[in-house]
Amino acid sequence: MTFPILKIAQLINAEITGDENLTIDNLAKIEEAKKGELTFLYLQQYEKYVATTNASAIIVKKGFKKTREDITYLEVENPNKAFFGLLSTFFPDRPKISGIDKTAYVSPTAKIGAKVALGRNVVISDNCVIGDNCMIFHNVVILDNVKVGAATQLYPNITIRENCVIGERVIIHSGTVVGSDGFGFVPDENNHYDKIPQVGNVVIADDVEIGANVTIDRAMLGSTVIKKGVKLDNLIQIAHNVIVGENTVMSAQSGISGSTTVGRNCMIAGQVGLVNHIHITDGTIIGAQAGVSKSITKPGFYVGSPIKEGREFLRTEGHIRNLENYAKKIKELEKELEELKKKSEN
Repeated sequence: MTFPILKIAQLINAEITGDENLTIDNLAKIEEAKKGELTFLYLQQYEKYVATTNASAIIVKKGFKKTREDITYLEVENPNKAFFGLLSTFFPDRPKISGIDKTAYVSPTAKIGAKVALGRNVVISDNCVIGDNCMIFHNVVILDNVKVGAATQLYPNITIRENCVIGERVIIHSGTVVGSDGFGFVPDENNHYDKIPQVGNVVIADDVEIGANVTIDRAMLGSTVIKKGVKLDNLIQIAHNVIVGENTVMSAQSGISGSTTVGRNCMIAGQVGLVNHIHITDGTIIGAQAGVSKSITKPGFYVGSPIKEGREFLRTEGHIRNLENYAKKIKELEKELEELKKKSEN
């Protein structure tokens, strides 16, 4: 698929410097781009590639110093946003299925909306309700009494356990399990662990996207809740009775323990761990590999294990890096003190 550079400029509201008759046939990273391709520059560390890229055109921030006459420049306020906005224009064809495959099983008591697509070996169990325009790919298993909202996409090999609720326009990627049993056990007098029944469900609100191989446990009682607009990366564990607030985003390999509440508009980086029964206030940012062992009541940036406020963490890390110098200085001071002591005794 090719697009005139003038059309692209119109789409992203860009100012052109260079060949206005140029046509673009692909989008590419700046270090890999070839002739006929469009790239972008949004981080300073990639600026070194401007001199060597083979791209025919590049999206840059307004005011960028132009050093090459063989490249067409598209100047915008936000190159990152502009480039990502073009991806759906150049690559409109995501995986799609249509109709109901003959190998799919739909319970006679299930209700299937209009224009629903079911792939090979899909199972829709008793009393499920599937909204209009849903696309449910191969090998997805949905157990009893599940409700799935309109225009939701479930990619291959997903399991949705009984009684769970999924909103509209939700995207769930392959391998994810929604509604697995929460980790609930109690030791008896012989220190054998008896299972606590997990009889709640999971409720996922509208416009949520969940990555691959995510596990979201059902509540012991009530609901584990993922609120509207939440975005979860791959390999995340959400335990029973957790609540994740609206428009919070979480990176890969993070885990939230049971009955913890995360507020709205939070950002949780990779490999963060949160203990159970705590509350994270709205607008909190937690850095990678942080260990959160108590509630956060004040918005801000936190990092470390156990967590510290960002500035405190950086100060502490600075001191840790200087421990060798501190030890050397202490030895020198101890030596001077000893010499002064000897002089005073004489």
